[in-house]
Order: sequence, then structure tokens, then C-alpha cells
Amino acid sequence: MLAVFTRELSAFFKSITGFIFMGIFLLITGIFFMSDNLIPQSPNYLSVLGGITFVFLVVVPILTMRMLSEEHHQKTDQLLLTSPLSIGSIVMGKYLAGVAVFLITLIITLLYPLQLSLVGSVSVSEIAGGYIGIFLLGCAFIAIGLFVSSLTENQVVAAVVTFGLLLLLWILDFLQQGLPGDRFSGIVFAILIVVAVAIFLYFTIRNVFIAAAATIVGGGFIAVLSVVRPASFDGLIVRVLKWFSLLARYRDFTGGLLKLSSVVYYLSFTAVFLFLTVRSLDARRWK
Repeated sequence: MLAVFTRELSAFFKSITGFIFMGIFLLITGIFFMSDNLIPQSPNYLSVLGGITFVFLVVVPILTMRMLSEEHHQKTDQLLLTSPLSIGSIVMGKYLAGVAVFLITLIITLLYPLQLSLVGSVSVSEIAGGYIGIFLLGCAFIAIGLFVSSLTENQVVAAVVTFGLLLLLWILDFLQQGLPGDRFSGIVFAILIVVAVAIFLYFTIRNVFIAAAATIVGGGFIAVLSVVRPASFDGLIVRVLKWFSLLARYRDFTGGLLKLSSVVYYLSFTAVFLFLTVRSLDARRWK
């Protein structure tokens, strides 16, 4: 894993990718800092931290689009997949390299609140909590981008799809306000989830019997639950989307609250997408 990490980290700075990521990230956050703090002479740094979450939509696809798609396009993935390294080590090495580039860039932005502290008082707990939340949120977003990169050999497609997924996660809180909460909509939504899981299983392991079994089991569970506890489907769409809302949990950190449940959620969310990336590469190796 260390060899992959070192190779990938050096590749970020031997190519232009790492510099583009850092340059765009620091440029946009610098504009937020100037407009929200320097010009109005305000010590409130939380607005800049909130703006950084929007910056993720632009910079994370740049960081992750080439991680695995480039290997697939240049056929160098065959060397990796047939090397003595496990697929998990390969994925973790590439992922940690992306996180390292992100962390270095994030540390540079600490100069902003440091500058504010020299001319006024700042809330250390809110800033520290905000940075911890941003780091965890960034780690989750990078895991999503790495997974998307494992699905295609086209870097542009990987970047566009990653941007779309991150944008969807970013607007989940707004979508919840206009979604139906009746029982019938909840049942239809549950069926769609089962179908989506079955399709994913089929394209991941290429086994139609397992995909069909998942569909039958999921459909049977929905049928039984609709009879035994039909109220479970009331507001199901909103509850599921709220569970996937990464930004909702980030707001706890900006308030200076370091909730263990939020930390575990981010780590679990990241682990799930890293696992999916491993499964995607494993399916490609066997194919």
C-alpha cells in the first residue's frame, strides 16, 4: 500500500492535476475569505467554511477523475491487478494519496483564521470543529469520486458523474421539502431501491442468479412489511434522503459540537464507497 501511496502522491505533483486542484481550491476559498472577512472586517469565519463545502463540488472531481480511470485507459491497471498487492491495498494507497493532497491544501487555508486572530477574536471551537467536519466531508467525497473513477476509463466522464453525485448530495436538504411523504410513494421508492441494488449486484459480480435472488428477497420483504407494518413506508423517501445528507451532519461541527455519531457516520460512509471500489476492481480483474 505504501508503494502505491508514494507513487500516486508523486503523480499528483508530477502532473498538473495536483496543482490545478490546489490552485482552484485556494483561489475560491481566498475569494470567500476576502469578501466575507477582509472587506467587511468581520471575524466570522463560518461563512468561509460553509463556502468550502461548495468548492468541493468543483475540485473533488478534478482530484479523483484520473485515479483509476487513467489506469484503465492506459491498460496499466492490468499490472496493478496482477501484482502481489491486494486490491484493498491498491484502493487504500490511491485513496490516501488523494486525501493527503486534500489535507495539505486544507492546512494552507489555516492561514485565513490565523490572520483573523491577529486582528480580532475568533471562536476557536467553531473553527476547529468546522475544519474537522470539512476534513471528514472531503474524505467522504473523495471516496465517492474514487468509486466513480473505477467504473470508467474516460476521465471526463468520471469527473462529470462525480460532480453530478456530489451536487445531488449537496442539494438533498432542498429536495426533501418538495418530495411526497404518502405511503404509496414510500412503497414505490422501496421497490426502486431493491431494483437498483439488484442492478448494481449484476454489473458488479455478473451473476444473474444472485441479482434475481436479491430482487425476490427484497420484494418479499417489502410485501411482508406493507402488511405487517404499513406505517413504515410513511415519509420513507424523506427519511432515506435525510440519512444520506452529509451536509446536515456537517452543521454540528460548525457549531463546535464534535458528535461521535457524526464522525462514525462519515467514516462508515467513506468505508462503504471504498468497499464498492474494491468490488468494482475485483469484478474487472475476474472479467
